[in-house]
Parts: sequence; structure tokens; C-alpha cells
Amino acid sequence: MLDAPNAIRSPAARPPAGAGRDANLIEARGLAFKVAGPGGEVNILRGLDLDVKQGEAVGLVGPSGSGKTSLLMLLAGLERATGGGLRVAGTDLGRLDEDGLARFRRDHLGIVFQAFHLIPTMTALENVAVPLEFAGRADAFERARVALGRVGLGHRLEHYPGQLSGGEQQRVALARAVVGEPSLLLADEPTGNLDGATGQAVMDLLFGLREQLGTTLLLITHDPALAARCGRRLRMADGLLVEDSATPPPAASS
Repeated sequence: MLDAPNAIRSPAARPPAGAGRDANLIEARGLAFKVAGPGGEVNILRGLDLDVKQGEAVGLVGPSGSGKTSLLMLLAGLERATGGGLRVAGTDLGRLDEDGLARFRRDHLGIVFQAFHLIPTMTALENVAVPLEFAGRADAFERARVALGRVGLGHRLEHYPGQLSGGEQQRVALARAVVGEPSLLLADEPTGNLDGATGQAVMDLLFGLREQLGTTLLLITHDPALAARCGRRLRMADGLLVEDSATPPPAASS
């Protein structure tokens, strides 16, 4: 639970209702996504099939324009599929209206983008507490304090985004993404705006928190080393999955 700074939850302690470690958290069948372009419709996803089990860590790689971010947006309910079916955390996203999608995100998702997307007029504490306040949690600020402590920012609670470094802002964004103990954590190039050392520190935190919470992770990255930290790697090209492979464990030291 996030109600004690030193408490560590067992993996997959909060799966969706009716789900176990071997259950699929994500199920996509024939998933298609088209958008209107100057020359007509553009097919971004072309009938994609995907299963991701509860608790998996999946690295998603591929060239720019292959459909990675579009897939993330569909999984988050921020865009609607134009074909096929999509279930996330036991929910058929195609059946939800906009209010239903907002509740789905509130109850099941944490999202970390390349841009930090912090509210500049709110302190770090207030930024992290926002999703819990929307959910009506009376302990929103206490849980936000704990989450910020876990990412090493317990001393920066009252600082505004403009008073924080890029790495600190991304850590605030990470704390906000996990404070509600989501079933699914989506990360889209979370180190893209950070230098190498800072990005490494942020990713260490992300993987550590994911392990503690048992959260399913889908990480979009151009960095093969980051993708290799996930137990499974997917490669996209031209709107389809063209490779699905397990990441080999690190070699034992002699």
C-alpha cells in the first residue's frame, strides 16, 4: 500500500476484478485506427492483435510513425478505435462514453509522457493529489506525500513545477501516475526530455515502483537498453506488431 512510506506490496496485489497473474489485462483483436489526412484516410493501426498479462512489463519499440503512441492512446481511452475490439482491465472500451472512459482512466491507469504535463500553478503535492481528489479520496494529500517520498521528493512538496529541474518534474509526474495504484502503467518515452544520468535515475524509480505495486507496464521507447529491462519486447512497423519476444535474463556473473 502507499499508506506507509516503507511498506512494499507484493506483486499483483491489485489485479482487476476476477483476474489473476495469468489473466490478460489487455486484449486487442483486429484493432484498427484511421485518421483523416489531407489526401484521405490514413491507416495508423491495421488490425493489430495483442494480449498482455496482468503484471507483465512490456517494452514497445519501432520507428517513428509505426503506431506506438496511437496504440497507447487507444489503451488509455484517449482515442477511439475505428475497428476491432479492445478490453483493458476487464473493460470493453468500445462500450464506454466519454464519462465512462474518464472513470476507467481514474480507476485503472497511470500515464507518464515525455512532456511532464504538470499544472504550473499547483505545487508538487497538489499535482500528485489531483487524481485522488477527483476520485473523492479523503486521504489524497497524505497518499501524495508518501508517493513523493518514494521518488525522493519528500523535501520538495511545496515547490511549483517552475522551481524544479526536469528530472524532478518527471519524478513528480511518476508519483502522480502511481499514487492511485493503477492496474496499468503506460509510459511514452518518459526519459526523452532528460539527460542520460537523470533519465537512468527516473527509469530505476519507474521499474522499482512497478515491481513493488505489481502493476502491468507498457513502455514505449527508442532505447534498446530500456526495452531490454522489460520481460517482453514488442516491435511495431506500419501499424502492426512484427516481433514479440521475451527478453533474456541477464547473464550470471562468474
